[in-house]
Amino acid sequence: MQITKLSRKNIQALTPYQSARRLGGRGDVWLNANEYPTSPDFDLLTCQFNRYPEAQPTAVINGYAQYAGVDSQNVLVSRGGDESIELIIRAFCEADDSVLYCPPTYGMYGVSAETCGVAVKTVPLTADFQLDLPEIARHLDGVKVVFVCSPNNPTGGLIKRPDLLELLQMTAGRAIVVVDEAYIEFCPTATMVNELGNFPHLAIIRTLSKAFALAGLRCGFTLASPELIGILQKVIAPYPLPVPVSDIAAQALAPQGIATMQERVAQLNALRVDLQKNLAKLPLVEQIFASEANYLLVKFKDGQKVFQALWDQGIILRNQHTALSLANCVRITVGTADENRRVVQAISELS
Repeated sequence: MQITKLSRKNIQALTPYQSARRLGGRGDVWLNANEYPTSPDFDLLTCQFNRYPEAQPTAVINGYAQYAGVDSQNVLVSRGGDESIELIIRAFCEADDSVLYCPPTYGMYGVSAETCGVAVKTVPLTADFQLDLPEIARHLDGVKVVFVCSPNNPTGGLIKRPDLLELLQMTAGRAIVVVDEAYIEFCPTATMVNELGNFPHLAIIRTLSKAFALAGLRCGFTLASPELIGILQKVIAPYPLPVPVSDIAAQALAPQGIATMQERVAQLNALRVDLQKNLAKLPLVEQIFASEANYLLVKFKDGQKVFQALWDQGIILRNQHTALSLANCVRITVGTADENRRVVQAISELS
């Protein structure tokens, strides 16, 4: 007997999310996962590991609540933002419900829905990578959760705030709207957190993986109304955060940790501006899309050639060629000044 035949039919048909690490590569310049290019330095302050951790570590919850400007009852901590995506689908979607998202965008919305056996509806972004609100309204029947990423991955731009507000208005009483703010630290004034009190069906996903430079920690957050948070607490694992993770997360969320993160963001935003300026001079570059995050989406005359040539040199970027409307596009994470220089030099030598 083949074990595969015992698995659920939707899992048999499922193509797993192609994460940067799953795709692999051999290199010394890793600019394919939107990670911070260098690691922060933390020492564990807690070394007692024989007891189970707190279900929702108080220091982490309170630290993030203070940072985000919300009450602690508006915060849930999870194993990265990805767990939050799946928790919301599991908590709110019946077997005959649907999840809606707008490609090109983060692939885990669809993968998580398919893993849970929930149908997916897609409404492509407009040509300028904004929400197509009339089409979303037309497809809302049967939709229980709508995912929107802002700044959007992989395009880098913000979704217009008035459009997000209109989406929230049209879904009131019908669906949960999830705004994924994984990259919001790079443009903090664009957050939707101040709308939580106005829209009880709004959930915001955050992470320590990007600006906090802690992708290896796997620590994310959901910000929402107390009622919505209470529903998610029913389905989350009993001990989602290991003790070392909550220890380091609490340190990162202390005042000094926040200040360090903000300095890091300022430096990276400046590096992004320089990288964009230098890429724009290259003849192989057709277009660089406006970005409010720690990466640039670049359209080349022959994106496949550029991606493969740099891959062969150990410069690992993220190929977006097969994503909707992104033919010949490559996403480049902003690295160190030296890494950015190597990218530009390698592309210039292909001209």
